Amino acid sequence: MASYRNTPLYGGAITCDLPKHFADVSKLRQVPDNQEVWIDKDGFTSIIFDISERVGGPGSSPEIDGRAMTTHLEDMVGSEIDTVKIWNTAETEFTKMSDLKHPSYTLIATQTPKLPSNGLNSAPDFTAITMTLLRLEEQKTDILITINVPHIKGEYDAEEVDLELGKQGKLIGDAVEIAARIWETFVIKDWDLFHGA
Repeated sequence: MASYRNTPLYGGAITCDLPKHFADVSKLRQVPDNQEVWIDKDGFTSIIFDISERVGGPGSSPEIDGRAMTTHLEDMVGSEIDTVKIWNTAETEFTKMSDLKHPSYTLIATQTPKLPSNGLNSAPDFTAITMTLLRLEEQKTDILITINVPHIKGEYDAEEVDLELGKQGKLIGDAVEIAARIWETFVIKDWDLFHGA
């Protein structure tokens, strides 16, 4: 079980718990202003917070929000969308924001890279993606929280992972635990953050 610390994001406008062994990528390289990127110092997993313009029409329903989620996923993976398989989607509750009634959803997907034409492959076997979409209609904003978990040959036990049978393995299990901790502790402290979005 990872140990966590309450972590300020976007200059403290948002806070949530992140694992202590994750580092702020902006201390190493430039990160766009609308993103916060954290990377596992002991592995390959990354957590990306992305504040973007709200996608889709007004109102909220599983259909409207589902389309928005698909749009964001397509934006994230680009032309590689045919390499993505979505395993499940679920409504999600942000514990400390439940009184505010902002719809949120999470999906778990995998992206399997295409083999290059030269047959040499340094890419991961696949990357598991846990993506949470928090919809802030009044602010015309979507917040995406994506946990990317590359599964690199030799770095995970392939026999533990079979999503068709519901076997997530340790790395995906850890990502789901991190996501659940974020949902429990995520707080927007300064709503002015979204006026510039």
